Amino acid sequence: MRELTVNEIAQLEEHGCWAEDWSDILVDEGFAPSFLNNVMLYGHNEIGNLNGTVELEEGFRRHCCVRNAVLRNVTIGDDCLIENIRGYISNTQIGDRCYVANIGVITNQEGSTFGCGTEISILNEGGDGNIVIFEGLTAQLAWLMINFPKVKELATINATLSTPHIGSNSRVVGVKEMNNVRIGEGCEVQGSCKLSNCTILSTDDAATFIGSDVIIEDSVVAAGASIIDGAKVYCSFVGESVHIGKGFSAEATVFFANSYMDNGESCAAFCGPFATSHHKSTLLIGGAFSFYNAGSGTNQSNHAYKMGPIHWGTLDRGSKTASGSHILWPAHIGSFSMVMGKVQNHPQVQKLPFSYVIAEGRDTWLVPGINLRTVGTWRDVGKWPKRDKRPLSARTDLINYAFPNPYIIQSVLDGKALLEELLQQNPESTDVFTYGGCRIKRKALLKGIQYYELAIKLFLYHCFQENTTETNETNGGRWVDMMGMLTPQSELESVVRDIERGGISTTTELCDILQQIHQHYKQHEQAYANAIMQQQGSNLFIDRDHWFREAEEAHALWLKMVKDDAEKEYQMGDVDAEQLRDFLESVK
Repeated sequence: MRELTVNEIAQLEEHGCWAEDWSDILVDEGFAPSFLNNVMLYGHNEIGNLNGTVELEEGFRRHCCVRNAVLRNVTIGDDCLIENIRGYISNTQIGDRCYVANIGVITNQEGSTFGCGTEISILNEGGDGNIVIFEGLTAQLAWLMINFPKVKELATINATLSTPHIGSNSRVVGVKEMNNVRIGEGCEVQGSCKLSNCTILSTDDAATFIGSDVIIEDSVVAAGASIIDGAKVYCSFVGESVHIGKGFSAEATVFFANSYMDNGESCAAFCGPFATSHHKSTLLIGGAFSFYNAGSGTNQSNHAYKMGPIHWGTLDRGSKTASGSHILWPAHIGSFSMVMGKVQNHPQVQKLPFSYVIAEGRDTWLVPGINLRTVGTWRDVGKWPKRDKRPLSARTDLINYAFPNPYIIQSVLDGKALLEELLQQNPESTDVFTYGGCRIKRKALLKGIQYYELAIKLFLYHCFQENTTETNETNGGRWVDMMGMLTPQSELESVVRDIERGGISTTTELCDILQQIHQHYKQHEQAYANAIMQQQGSNLFIDRDHWFREAEEAHALWLKMVKDDAEKEYQMGDVDAEQLRDFLESVK
């Protein structure tokens, strides 16, 4: 960079330009004064080469220039087009090949952390802050912060001071106000209302889009996300390839990979991978959700009594809520379950996955295991891998799509034992059983045991078919679902011990270790399958063929159940013959 010549200063003044101190203006060696028009310069400014062009849309390129702008302490990269700044741009670095136009004010104050380090209360809305949002936040780190506060201390270290900048190849057009905002490369901000104290990450292969009338404050947005159509995001983290639009309002919420939110609102919610809400009048509050689909008008209440919003709950992986459903927290619903009606009994039924939880007046009925046989479950487990929009270079959230998997099967085993115990503890004349705040009819209980037996064999079929790393190792220990990542609890406990002893001192180290555990899933899964067979009285060396035959039969039975469920929908007139035929052909 160099200072301006006397002749260049004269030309700039002829073009309506003015500087508080021309000696404080530095330009590129190839700078041409003809490409600055009606620009007022305060403080120290650096301007790159403006001899190139910027493509505004396919087939339409404009020459680079700076015109109709007030700049204060601004660095402009090469080949930028900056024009029609109604207010001013202050204390900002603008990268190469950027288009900044028709905006109000872009300003940054010294010492800003751009939303990084914001502490929020997730799940327990009325509690102390338990998650720190920052650039490197993942679903797994957030889960660990909630369950192991020591991890939050590691995350706090990442809330460091940064340079305010607009990344190369970005577009910022029609924005009213940007205050303390960092924007990554290839990002597009179009017509937003207000961005304040936030970081918007973006890369060339995972570009982020911020659309019209959007407000974002005290938040961090990950690469590949889109926030559009008047959405409002406060004190939140918006993760990889997450969509938020159509006026959705989020406060103190974390959203992770591929979540999709329109129209409704959230508060103190932990929205793990593929959490989805499309409808108006839908509220996600004080809950943990992953691989979740909210029906229209779904909501929860975290004011169970009069002590404030201190209650919270969990819907395990793959759960759904039907239209108009309501859950009074605290509650814990098992994996791949469906909740219907206004549930007021605080059900604790995480040990009964694949269930229907149905509210009727003051009672809540539970039908265990039935959702295993439905078309919906079949479609869900197949669609999520196909809907992962993240490029391979931007996949920091660790997602395991395995179905069934050890986390679910441990609940299946617990549920089967629980139902069998209820049968033993009650006389044969008992028609209705109670557990976890729910009522279970005898017929449903007996069928539930059968469904859970089927699920165990399906898991073994999955392991026999897909595991390429055969091992005679057995490990029947507990598993955890860390918002998408599945791991033996023993592996997690080892990591936590290392953190507490100081062996892991940064979130980067922690993420690397979690990645390694994630990559060894198949080995751990096979060891768990071996343990199940051993627990069932099998000799691994003698009875494996027997188990394989039973698992194959179970898989065939499951496919028949799914097809029968599809036939039932056809008989009800919900699908046409062509749709049915296409679906039946896909079930293999």
